[in-house]
Parts: sequence; C-alpha cells; structure tokens
Amino acid sequence: MNLSTKFPVTFSRYSIDFIQEEARHLVDRGLISRQQRISSLCDYIPAREWIWVEHELEKFDYLLRDRISDLISCETWSND
Repeated sequence: MNLSTKFPVTFSRYSIDFIQEEARHLVDRGLISRQQRISSLCDYIPAREWIWVEHELEKFDYLLRDRISDLISCETWSND
C-alpha cells in the first residue's frame, strides 16, 4: 500500500536531505555505524514522527533494511 493514499498530505520537516544530514551527524558522533540498517535511525527520531521518515525514504526508494552508508553515500571528501 502506498503511504500517500493512507495518510493525508501534511507538512513534514523530514525531507530526504534532513534525514541524510541527521544520519551523517549520528555517524560522525559515533552513535551509529555506516554498516547499520537505516531502520536504526528510529532510535533517534520520535516514534510519532517515524511514519513521515519512512514515507520520505520510500519516495526515494530506500528500504529500511538498506545500510546507513547507502543513505549517506553522496558524501564529498577533501584532501587533508
């Protein structure tokens, strides 16, 4: 079932950019690893708002079983 048919369209602050940035922040702080599943983010997002995160991830073809590294793979590195 498509989530957009089940839930009315409302404003959500959980854009894909926001989710990716939060995941990068959690990885940088050592709270999660790049090898963990995307579903591990639910420990850091309020339960009542998790449905909006799932919806946004679904829009961009991410699965909860995918790795965090898949979500934040668009990182750029500069030479030290």
